[in-house]
Amino acid sequence: MAALHVVVLLSLICICRSDDRLTPAKPLSAGDKLVSSNGVFSLGFFSPTNSTAGSYIGIWYNNIPKRTYVWVANRDKPITNGSPGKLVVTNNSDLVLSDSQGRTLWTTMNNFTTGATGTSAVLLDSGNLVIRSPNGTEIWQSFHYPTDTILPGMQLPLSTDDDLYTRLVAWRGPDDPATSNYSMGGDSSSDLQVVIWNGTRPYWRRAAWDGALVTALYQSSTGFIMTQTTVDIGGKFYLTFTVSAGSPSTRLILHYTGMFQFLAWNSTSSSWNVFIERPNPICDRYAYCGPFGYCDATETVPKCNCLSGYEPDGVNFSRGCRRKGELTCGGGDSFSTLSGMKTPDKFVYIRNRSFDQCEADCRNNCSCTAYAFSNMKNGSTSSDQSRCLIWLGKLVDTGKFRDGSGENLYLRLASSTVDREINVLKIALPVIASILILACIISLVWICKSRGKRRIKETKNKYTGQLSKNSKSNELENETIELPYICFEDVVTATDNFSDYNMLGKGGFGKVYKGRLEGGNEVAVKRLSKSSGQGADEFRNEVVLIAKLQHRNLVRLLGYCTHEDEKLLLYEYLPNKSLDTFLFDATRSGVLDWPTRFKVIKGIARGLLYLHQDSRLTIIHRDLKASNVLLDAEMNPKISDFGMARIFGGNEQQVNTTRVVGTYGYMSPEYAMEGSFSVKSDTYSFGVLLLEIVSGLKISSSNLIMDFPSLIAYAWSLWKDGNARELVDSSVVENCPLHGVLRCIQLDGVAETSGMENCWKFRSSLDGKVRKVRLLWIYQYLSER
Repeated sequence: MAALHVVVLLSLICICRSDDRLTPAKPLSAGDKLVSSNGVFSLGFFSPTNSTAGSYIGIWYNNIPKRTYVWVANRDKPITNGSPGKLVVTNNSDLVLSDSQGRTLWTTMNNFTTGATGTSAVLLDSGNLVIRSPNGTEIWQSFHYPTDTILPGMQLPLSTDDDLYTRLVAWRGPDDPATSNYSMGGDSSSDLQVVIWNGTRPYWRRAAWDGALVTALYQSSTGFIMTQTTVDIGGKFYLTFTVSAGSPSTRLILHYTGMFQFLAWNSTSSSWNVFIERPNPICDRYAYCGPFGYCDATETVPKCNCLSGYEPDGVNFSRGCRRKGELTCGGGDSFSTLSGMKTPDKFVYIRNRSFDQCEADCRNNCSCTAYAFSNMKNGSTSSDQSRCLIWLGKLVDTGKFRDGSGENLYLRLASSTVDREINVLKIALPVIASILILACIISLVWICKSRGKRRIKETKNKYTGQLSKNSKSNELENETIELPYICFEDVVTATDNFSDYNMLGKGGFGKVYKGRLEGGNEVAVKRLSKSSGQGADEFRNEVVLIAKLQHRNLVRLLGYCTHEDEKLLLYEYLPNKSLDTFLFDATRSGVLDWPTRFKVIKGIARGLLYLHQDSRLTIIHRDLKASNVLLDAEMNPKISDFGMARIFGGNEQQVNTTRVVGTYGYMSPEYAMEGSFSVKSDTYSFGVLLLEIVSGLKISSSNLIMDFPSLIAYAWSLWKDGNARELVDSSVVENCPLHGVLRCIQLDGVAETSGMENCWKFRSSLDGKVRKVRLLWIYQYLSER
């Protein structure tokens, strides 16, 4: 009997064991996983959140609570649900993924017979999965076949004729690892630059390599250093990334939106911080400024300008710029030096030229419009080489960097153009110098007068007292402000003086800016407009209410600031902005498949349920709509904008007001016409929002057919005629469970038969008759699931 217990115990140990390697005798099955020797990475089967496609084999961070995938094997061939998969090491030293029917879904295709039984697949602490022969030779590694992520130590080949050349390919969506149109890799026309592609069209291009072997990013607040090294091995170039010892987990990804991001894990906030993002700004996108135009990032708001000697060709930059004076193709032409530039695309690369020879090659070719020269140090031989680039014809996709990087671009100009510019400079330079000196003096005086902790504290106490004294809300009379007060100067610095470049959006309340506080934390800064109508009462509403509300589906308020007439609120930064930017955009709405839409519906419902029932205060939002629902990186919804919210105290069930606020279309009829609001007012707004999410149409959409005055009337007409399927957004109707969708909008008698007493009611005039329509109070329904 004791022996039997030992056998069972040993069997359980074998089943539950998760080490770092596979062998032909030990495959990986569903429920198993590999864990690297120090527990940094895991490999196993997974199904993305809200995905119904099936399961995949992938690698993810083992000790980071927010599941983050860095590599997926079968991204375009998921394992069908109900058909468990198995990953095995074959006798040919291949990794093979198959389903329960024996169908091969993915393989390494090595066909390398070792003649021995010691072949294994090992997951390393670098995140690299390698196949090793019995003598330790690496036969295959996942670092040579990345998906959308670059990890420290990985090499990205830039030479397209390299046997290992590959591109990063973005996920198709936040929960869909299938390949998308966005990819990134070396340019097929040159080994010197990296390009992000949208299909076959360039979307963003990195400047041609200027020979710098090492570049680094340093974060003073954390001491974190990321180093990028360019290696030349046998005339083929590679990029590799390393981080300093003790640095947090880092990764470089090609996001499903086409953005290239460098991220580091912040253990304090349990989130990924974005340190670099490209393309940024918008004019940095490929050829955005047209031929002979460039994206000037040195401006407060980056914008398109013309290169020296050129002027806009038309009213905007859609056609780029044209030359002011024609070239003579002789001794009359000269070259103007433009410093700190991103070199244009479509160059001719000439090796082993001196600077004078490079200039002569351009000057002697009447088609040459510019050249650039750089000394390049060969990474393998330590010998010096030169890089001469010349451009024949139009200059496209160039820019000017603000951080002092970039290189000199020597632009060919007619001598007449150069003479005119010299005369202008003789007059302009003394004037500009005088203005700069005066500006510096004024700035120093202003800084000295505005600095000091004592003044900041006095300003905070003074304004806080005014808010308490002037507040018209009895419910907030005895509530204290528990949020951090942020210095106005810190907010100005974080938003680059509220530059349009950092503006995320605007509305009747004012504008919202993206900012980065000291320490690297990203925030969204809401700057209330003086003419918005939001005064001290509404401002205090947000400062007091949101600080006391803690729920995953409510936006987090991180701090506030007041300065003279300025009123500012600092929220957590949510990269996907608001729901309406996806829902009503023909291109971006494709990201909102039905599982994502249902996740948004449930999240909003949970947030409302918390406000109405589960928080210590009963709160009515009064302005629930698509633009007031924000989305985080995983498309989780968060309700925002509590400036119009009201607290119900004691046994209050309904309140009347003479000041009706909110957005018409989302207001319940009794609130819009009689000023009477309650919990049901928010429920009505939620019902309208639910119809918008299901249909992809706005409440008063111009896309509605015939003579329907609103989306509600349109929905009722389809429902009573048995055509509810036509209400569902065409982008999801073919790939969604229609029965489940229609259960979200149960109309007419369905709510009565469900036994629910709390139903959302509205009246809609159709064909001259008044009809009552009932929608299930969805958040009560969802709370029971």
